[in-house]
Amino acid sequence: MTDYCFPRHVRLLNAGDYQSVFNDTSSKVFAGEFLLLARKRDDNQTRLGLIVSKKTDKRAVGRNRIKRLVRDSFRHHKTPLEGLDIVFLARQGIKELENPDLHKRLDKAWDQLAKKALKTPSNKKHAHSKQK
Repeated sequence: MTDYCFPRHVRLLNAGDYQSVFNDTSSKVFAGEFLLLARKRDDNQTRLGLIVSKKTDKRAVGRNRIKRLVRDSFRHHKTPLEGLDIVFLARQGIKELENPDLHKRLDKAWDQLAKKALKTPSNKKHAHSKQK
């Protein structure tokens, strides 16, 4: 039962954590109303960061509903996502999704992200980074 909690050590907590995922993304999953970005870690810890802006839903109740559903879904899919820092980025249109629909899309997106993360090598270097 304790595996399904969401303590501080499984969250991205500061701007540096988020920036490292944005700068060194190894896997992406675009699901229409949201985007998942992931970065490989050196250990097996899995962490999640949530970005749900006022543009996606002006009311805090709606933003909190989205975050609650994402956290719940993440807790149940943590095991295949080991060793990743993940950022969930909500986009416009997500507030129109009903809870069961959003849960189904999240389930599919976590599975896609796990498959992509397995494919990418952990020491992947960007070939275009040396070009100017």
